[in-house]
Parts: sequence; C-alpha cells; structure tokens
Amino acid sequence: MYEYINGTVKRVGPEYVVLENNGLGYQIFTSNPFLFSKFENQNTTIYTYQHVREDILALYGFLTMEEKMLFIKLLNVSGIGPKGALAILASGAPEQVISAIEGEDERFLTKFPGVGKKTARQMILDLKGKLQDVVPDYFPNLFQEGKHQPVSGNEELVEEAALALKALGYSEREIKKVTPKLASEGKSTDELIKDALKLLLK
Repeated sequence: MYEYINGTVKRVGPEYVVLENNGLGYQIFTSNPFLFSKFENQNTTIYTYQHVREDILALYGFLTMEEKMLFIKLLNVSGIGPKGALAILASGAPEQVISAIEGEDERFLTKFPGVGKKTARQMILDLKGKLQDVVPDYFPNLFQEGKHQPVSGNEELVEEAALALKALGYSEREIKKVTPKLASEGKSTDELIKDALKLLLK
C-alpha cells in the first residue's frame, strides 16, 4: 500500500494525472485532475489509495490526507465505489457533504452521480456521527488553492471541464445543461469544473 508518492507531475488529463518517480510514471485518478496543472513539471506529493479488485488495480490521489480519509470512509458505504467517491469529493466542499450526512439531508446527497435514495440513506446510516476525525476545518477549498493566471481559448477549457465531469459520472444531458453557463473568459479548467459542479448541485 502506498501512503503517498513524491514526484514530478508529467501529464494532466480529464480523469487522471501521471506522476513520475524514479523513472516510473504512476497513473493516479483524482477528483479534479486539473487542480494539478499548477504542479506540472514540478515536484509534488500526492497522497494515494490503492484500490484492488479481481479485474482492476488503480491508484487514487489526493492533495491532503484528510481528503483521502473521507474517500476511504465513503468507500466503506455499500453502493459507493471509487468513481462515486471521487464525484462526491469533486464538489470541493466536503464540509457540505459532512453537514448533509449529519443533518440527514438525503435530497442533497442524491444530487451526486450514482447516489440514489437508498445509497444516500446508507451513507447517513454508516457515517453519521463517525466523521469526527474528518473535520471541515482541515479541508481547504481545493479549488481556491493556487489561482491560475487568466488563460485564453475558453472554449477548449470548457471542453476539458466537460470531459472531467463525464469522467466523474455526470450524463451528457446534465453536462450540456450547464456548459453554456461556463463561457466567461479568464478562468482555468479547475475553476470551470468548480462552477459547473455548483450548478449541478443546485
């Protein structure tokens, strides 16, 4: 089991980043890979979780240990797999997720892809009162860290954001509904993803 990997970010895509360490390139799936754009070709540490199944061996990565802890707790809920857990973390507001669990707000929880009423109820049953070690104060707003410089080619960035949303499990219909509202200039891909998720969770 890898606790973390320190290396150089070599590639950033809609689903994963590639982190090079000692000549090996690790494919690491994250909730919002474009957050790592600011670390491209730089040395950085990614906290990792190795997921093993009969047909898959995958690494999932996080900027903070607390985010990783919440991911693991979500995986322990029946009905939530790695992809679903990443989609929940991608909201960039884990304190809202924790608040919804503690307040038994099924309506909020069912807004995430792959989370129906049954899974939302299971999340509440399994996690309510058990997240004391994942307190909101330890979670930085991941989308606020390291603002990018304004960029041009907004259409291409919106397309990248749409691909990332699709990788998280949102449908084409849901994505097409929000992407026209993302046409403001001067925003980076991770900021556009944040804006889209806010719209999707309304």
